[in-house]
Amino acid sequence: MPHPMDKYFNETVDSISKIIQFDSSFKGAEEDEDGVYPFGKETADCLHFFLSLAQSFGFETHNYDNYVGEVIFGAGEEFAVLAHLDVVPAGSGWTYPPFGGVINDDVSNGGVQGAKIWGRGAMDDKGPAVACLYALKALKDEGFVPRRTIKLIVGCNEECGWKCIEHYKKVAHMPDEGFTPDANFPVIYAEKGIVHFTASFPINDAPMYALKGGERANMVCDHVSAFLTRKTASKLVGYTNEINGTTLSYDNTTNALQAYGKSAHGSTPDKGANALQATLAFLATLNEDCAYAYDVLFNDALGLKQFYDETGTLTLSPDVATFQNGVLKITCDVRFPATFALESVTERLDEAGIAYTVDNYQAPLYNDVNGSLITTLSKVYNRATGKDETPIAIGGGTYARALTCGCAFGPEMAGEEATIHQPNEYITLDRVRLLNEVYYDAIKEISKPHYTRIGYVKMRRVKK
Repeated sequence: MPHPMDKYFNETVDSISKIIQFDSSFKGAEEDEDGVYPFGKETADCLHFFLSLAQSFGFETHNYDNYVGEVIFGAGEEFAVLAHLDVVPAGSGWTYPPFGGVINDDVSNGGVQGAKIWGRGAMDDKGPAVACLYALKALKDEGFVPRRTIKLIVGCNEECGWKCIEHYKKVAHMPDEGFTPDANFPVIYAEKGIVHFTASFPINDAPMYALKGGERANMVCDHVSAFLTRKTASKLVGYTNEINGTTLSYDNTTNALQAYGKSAHGSTPDKGANALQATLAFLATLNEDCAYAYDVLFNDALGLKQFYDETGTLTLSPDVATFQNGVLKITCDVRFPATFALESVTERLDEAGIAYTVDNYQAPLYNDVNGSLITTLSKVYNRATGKDETPIAIGGGTYARALTCGCAFGPEMAGEEATIHQPNEYITLDRVRLLNEVYYDAIKEISKPHYTRIGYVKMRRVKK
């Protein structure tokens, strides 16, 4: 039986391809004669594209100072669909242009069934944001009258700071309840706590005179340049790099050791290959201070990875590094189990006497798995897919934390190739079709008169 979203499929695909073509990675504030752009002009242009598309569908829209925008549909108690239009930097290793929005039929994998839209943001999070917008359009076009005010909120700084959400809460009203299409199916009932900290390791008799690696705290480090002393460089002869997925090379002209790995999301460091690990593994063979840093960061000398609960084990991803004035500074992405406290991590650092600064912190999210929102979204997803999956917990951090009662809902599925924050990010056309249907059904179900929030309780159990 045809789904109401079928007739919007081609338009959705076209719009996803077009919005990918904006390089909306963070570039810092920019200003010209037309206005101020807190996250860069191209990011603001991307937001304008999205809101203009919504306006063409007849929706009320608001652009809040190029920080964040919203699309309004319906009346009554508010419900948020929180997505984001900013992306992490493209990085290297792409087959297709990262901001090309290329649609490849991939005939070798079954024609249209294997077709993909390639580009940074295809899955995280432009594709799902566009799918949600077309779901609203379909509901509006068929004359559906939601008994709630649906706010499709699109931020522009999710990947590095959430200043968009901070600004929105100052100038508009954030709904209490909602979901974000920016994680996994079937539905996320809990998210680990997140802390980014920068640890400082004094290096005496350093085997390098400069080092720089990584781009973002939440991206596994895929490239490091370490400028070695000539004595150190000679030790590379006969050295065997044993860090899987990484390579080392040396330039005699510049005395630069180049380490390459594979990027991945900071919450899933096992899916990447950390170039910083390969670099420090070599330096650790020559210098005790480097060996200590390596043991703390990669051998779990502090026992942080012993923290575990039903939401998973603590993960630690050292992702950005610099060395200057005798100090190695490394910024780490830590995702700790949802029933633990931040102090669980910082106390271990304090006990070890490691100097550090907390750069970013997001408290864990832990919800009643039997609450109304979780059970409703589970039902919608299982009905659309014919599956019988149960809610899950993740290490990722989503906009759901900005809500009193919030959760993450798609777009990834278990067992599939994960390309978010990696080269060759893509979304399949099959996934676009599914997102259209699932988000349409979810918003419609939540907007019906019989929907109730009874039993949906936000919980946080904390232990050290």
